[in-house]
Amino acid sequence: MRSPLPSADSSVLDLAPVVPVVVLEDAADAVPLARALAAGGLPAIEVTLRTPAALDAIRAIAGEVPEAVVGAGTVITPVQVGEAVAAGARFLVSPGWTDVLLEAMRASGVPFLPGVSTTSEVVALLERGVREMKFFPAQAAGGTAYLRSLAGPLPQARFCPTGGIGPDSAPDYLALPNVGCVGGSWMLPADAVAARDWDRIEALARAAAGLSAGARCR
Repeated sequence: MRSPLPSADSSVLDLAPVVPVVVLEDAADAVPLARALAAGGLPAIEVTLRTPAALDAIRAIAGEVPEAVVGAGTVITPVQVGEAVAAGARFLVSPGWTDVLLEAMRASGVPFLPGVSTTSEVVALLERGVREMKFFPAQAAGGTAYLRSLAGPLPQARFCPTGGIGPDSAPDYLALPNVGCVGGSWMLPADAVAARDWDRIEALARAAAGLSAGARCR
């Protein structure tokens, strides 16, 4: 069964409490990795466009892992927007934004999260009708204290914080009223990926999904 994300009106922030941020050097690893993450309870998968294998990895996951919702991360140009969507990306994430990039993502027809790290960037996106954003680099840009401060004057903005977040800090982010999910890679240790230890990755994904659920209920 294909995981739902039917239109640009759908929210990426509500797909899962934790979005794995994946950097793949070998597209052959994409399908088993995505299956392990989805089986562990993390179906929304952001494949970053940082390697030559990224688009092939997105294409493979989109075609062979219907239980996953694959997206493209580190999207920084309109060309990448088109390439990612053509490969099967069902959402887009950028580390920052310009008006040109924003319009390309808006025209893509899939949900997107433009990156912000300052209050002025948040206000500028709200002016343009965008209410859901990536907060990056989360820890370096002020972490939970910064996001908590934004919740008062800008309650309409919702965030996916990414950057420096791990299993110890994720619950604190998820407890904030303006955070819908967090992005991270702690469930993808380099040695596990290199060894193709998909069982270990599934177990780490399950722990991350459980940690997030607990954070939301506390």
